[in-house]
Amino acid sequence: MRAQLQHQQLAAYQMQTHHVAQQHQLQLRTFWQGQMREIETGSDFKNHQLPLARIKKIMKSDEDVRMISSEAPVLFAKACEMFILELTLRSWIHSEENKRRTLQRNDIAAAITKTDIFDFLVDIVPRDDFKEEGMNVQRA
Repeated sequence: MRAQLQHQQLAAYQMQTHHVAQQHQLQLRTFWQGQMREIETGSDFKNHQLPLARIKKIMKSDEDVRMISSEAPVLFAKACEMFILELTLRSWIHSEENKRRTLQRNDIAAAITKTDIFDFLVDIVPRDDFKEEGMNVQRA
């Protein structure tokens, strides 16, 4: 009887975990659908959140770069904005999994660790601050 109860509890937990993972995938899919819709509707790329002068300065830090068209920093600004938004969403998902409403550094580290496309950041993220709190590391 006790073993049967434990089995039922385990099955319920697994079902709940699967449901939460599906919700997270839906959030990500919805985010990217919104981004695509924004691009397809011809959104104003001149309206951006990041300073173009700073982006241009970073681009010019590469000594091989001689000239930069006026469109290039605008596209970089949009790409950076999308990158930050996705990383923030994935980090927020981790904070919610840990029943917190405040985004922390370890949430960002967890998002990076869980997502294959962010592998290039793994060596940059400070591991000292990364807690294994709630880490079900399933790579996306």
